[in-house]
Amino acid sequence: MQQREIQVVTGAFGFIGRYVARRLLAAGVAVRTLTNSPKRAPPSCDAVEVHGYSFDDPPRLVAALRGARVLYNTYWVRFNYRAFRHADAVANTLTLFEAARVAGVERVVHISITNPSEDSPLEYFRGKARLEHTLRESGLSYAILRPAVVFGREDILINNIAWMLRRVPVFGVFGDGAYRLQPIYADDLAALAVARGQQREDCVIDAVGPETLTYRELVGEIGRRIGCPRPMVPVSPRVGLWIARLLGLVVRDVVLTRDEIEGLMADLLCTGSSPAGTTRLTEWVSQNAATIGRRYASELARRRDRRRGYQEL
Repeated sequence: MQQREIQVVTGAFGFIGRYVARRLLAAGVAVRTLTNSPKRAPPSCDAVEVHGYSFDDPPRLVAALRGARVLYNTYWVRFNYRAFRHADAVANTLTLFEAARVAGVERVVHISITNPSEDSPLEYFRGKARLEHTLRESGLSYAILRPAVVFGREDILINNIAWMLRRVPVFGVFGDGAYRLQPIYADDLAALAVARGQQREDCVIDAVGPETLTYRELVGEIGRRIGCPRPMVPVSPRVGLWIARLLGLVVRDVVLTRDEIEGLMADLLCTGSSPAGTTRLTEWVSQNAATIGRRYASELARRRDRRRGYQEL
């Protein structure tokens, strides 16, 4: 019997990684995952071989990658917080890339962000740029995918905008709200990742969706389609961050960070590239209007409880 090809997905029980793993399993690929949440595996991922990240034990990490042809890397942290920080995510990812090289992995498909820059004042975008640079210089075959906002049943941003719209009489928008986003559906991003994993050509792709929306348009469309349209009022970034921090105390989460506000308002979540996905956010929201935003999606709850699925938290 011919042995199935092995491919590795970081975070296969999380958000983006789950969609990648599902597509690989459906294609008959043997999937391994590196994860901090081995007990979170959904039924659809029962066949996945599970390994811990073990960034502090490079030989063990190499062993977990040995025999795999492709590594799909979704590993990152959204913000700096106590035990996890961008600097740690950068250092751990560099260790992962080196382990992949030593293990003989042929290709890395790496999830980055739109408009990264090593000169960026924002640590998120600066760290992503450093990882891209290192991967390009590593000698590994690579595909770097740069999504802006990724949406799906397990996402945080779009869900929590809907959650607030269901609960507040007015919605605060930073400044004029004219800065743009190009959201891509998680499964469209996964399809792109898997397709690029089968190729050898080095590439950097802006993984953006088919709609370009200003932030005001995004909020307005979500509100209208879930049946909760709200008047929008401009607020300064400082006031908006203060409100987000107060809300964070209530929901026991980091709702929004200063860097996220600045990156959004700097138009960093938009590019001039052609769409890489086909699913329109507005249509997806209409199709999921009955459920989106019914529960708050907590980043910290997902880190505190690594057994329950995202939609149970």
